[in-house]
Amino acid sequence: MTELSFNDLKGKVCVITGGGGVIGSSIAKGLATIGLKIAILDINEEQAVKVAQEVEKQSGTTVKGFKANVLDKTSLEEAKAKINSELGSIDYLINGAGGNSPKATTQIEKLDESNLSELEKSFYGLEMEGFQWVFDLNFKGTLLPTMVFTRDMLDHKKGAVLNVSSMNSYKPLTKIPAYSAAKAAVNNFTEWLSVHVAKMGIRVNAIAPGFFLTNQNRFLLVDENTGKPTVRGEKILANTPMERYGEVEELQGTVAYLLSDISKFVTGICIPVDGGYSAFGGV
Repeated sequence: MTELSFNDLKGKVCVITGGGGVIGSSIAKGLATIGLKIAILDINEEQAVKVAQEVEKQSGTTVKGFKANVLDKTSLEEAKAKINSELGSIDYLINGAGGNSPKATTQIEKLDESNLSELEKSFYGLEMEGFQWVFDLNFKGTLLPTMVFTRDMLDHKKGAVLNVSSMNSYKPLTKIPAYSAAKAAVNNFTEWLSVHVAKMGIRVNAIAPGFFLTNQNRFLLVDENTGKPTVRGEKILANTPMERYGEVEELQGTVAYLLSDISKFVTGICIPVDGGYSAFGGV
């Protein structure tokens, strides 16, 4: 009888885009305890290096930070060359780069007769520049790194890609159309690519976090003056059966499962990690 473990991950090389952020850095910390060699990529090189040094010091495994722009293929190819030189061939990719912006967010949740005079605060007033940036960051920022960092996996005929989606992909929230649409596209791309590369031994899956406080969504969920939940934050907590936000560390187990051979017959899926949000009808 084979003992279940994550030992197959030890010594393998994993790239994490957006690794300098709250979710990416937490995932890196979790995987480092298993013994993976990790490349943390972030557009902010200083932050990438800082997080890498912290994780390496805590875990004792090899962790390096690199600058990369997930919307610039040349930047990603340059990062890949450095990773191959310093860490070796790439076995796993986690597409963690993403986020939202106030410029792609409506101020009004729903139009009605009372606010028709404020169309600039609704869907009709969205700035296309902001909308395009959020959509590109979340969707193209998943597609381009996958094009670059899975090439080593083709040589191995083995590997795994993990995309970070969102519960917004299933139940789009009011106010954030660009983010919701992009994450829905990530889910579709996850399924499509899983079929495309299945015979090459590469698995492609995703996780859909529920509500976790991050730098990107804090302005929507927490009143900056009082520190208390906004009306929107109160709605989220009321519709999450566990009645709290997730802790980023609570993503680590699902991530490890989807990378490991424990799940070697699992591909093309998206697992919610949401405290029951997707199971609750609100009543």
